[in-house]
Amino acid sequence: MRSRVLCGMAAAVALLVTGCGSSGGAASGDAGASAAAAPGGGAAGSAFPVKVADCAGKETVFDSAPKKIVTSNASSLEMLLQLGAGDRVIGTGFPPGKGTLPADIADAGAKVPVLGDMVIPKEKLLGSGADLYVETFADMGGMGGGMGTAPTAQEYQAAGIKRVFLHSTACAATAPAAVQDLTGVEGDIKSLGRVTGTSAKADALVADMEKKVGAVQTALAGVAADQRPGYFFFDFDAGTKQPMAVGNRQVANAVITLAGARNVFGDVDGDFKPVSWEDVVAKNPDWIQLAVRNRGSDAENKKAFDDAEKFLRDFPATKGLKAVQEGHFVRVGSEVTTIAGTRNADTVQQIAHTLFPDQVKDAQ
Repeated sequence: MRSRVLCGMAAAVALLVTGCGSSGGAASGDAGASAAAAPGGGAAGSAFPVKVADCAGKETVFDSAPKKIVTSNASSLEMLLQLGAGDRVIGTGFPPGKGTLPADIADAGAKVPVLGDMVIPKEKLLGSGADLYVETFADMGGMGGGMGTAPTAQEYQAAGIKRVFLHSTACAATAPAAVQDLTGVEGDIKSLGRVTGTSAKADALVADMEKKVGAVQTALAGVAADQRPGYFFFDFDAGTKQPMAVGNRQVANAVITLAGARNVFGDVDGDFKPVSWEDVVAKNPDWIQLAVRNRGSDAENKKAFDDAEKFLRDFPATKGLKAVQEGHFVRVGSEVTTIAGTRNADTVQQIAHTLFPDQVKDAQ
């Protein structure tokens, strides 16, 4: 599974390029919330030293804010730009594609040097001069093939590079329980805020996310569990021969749940899993998200959504599905659903507004 899943994630990230509504108490918050411990507990005025932990719990200590940062892909780059630490980013892998970053940070993002169109080559990363590397996924170098070999811990140390992982994605596959809220994503933002000395901005970003998701939760308070529609995330760009399902450890599971729906593959304990079309037919979802990746323009995005819908309407195995027959399609891009970031909260609003237009009046 991992080779296909990781290749799927590579494609997903490449087109980012080229995963009170957060009060659930589920394990989604474990990584981000417990990953960083600093005096003041991460409040806006917290001081160094700052400790962060990787997925295995191994801690890294920062005595001061990093000065030269490299990001593994556009999602961690986006977080740093939003935190106001973008001027310290000296390079990225999986660079943001045209039109994929929010307008207010797009220009700054376009100026960041590209160290790798996909995974940054080992030698280039180690020789970058960075003092911090932010990894969105665990062991991207382990994908094999053209992805290359990842540096060892000893090589990172010799190059003077410390690492921070986005727990909501890097640790997703091994999370101890289903992810049903965005506390893991919020924890990542706060952790990066502490490491970069931008905690005040991190707190503001998280507060805005909580406000948006909280409004949706209030609006859907009267929707009983048995009224939640079944929802299938159709990753069109991962290929149509064999669908790729998002499991209950993936950020998308939290987004779908918070939007008032029920992930039809929420019984899958993991982040991604290849399934069969027979499996999808057996689930017979009420709604299907046409999860295409951003093409860089409204016209090209519309064409991609149209192509995804046409496939489902024409494909013998899916044309009889309830969602297809009723035209219950959600046109929301895959990056803002599966890749951790502040826009996950906007996606919750968009999906909820589509499914429950009478209850959720506003959508971003």
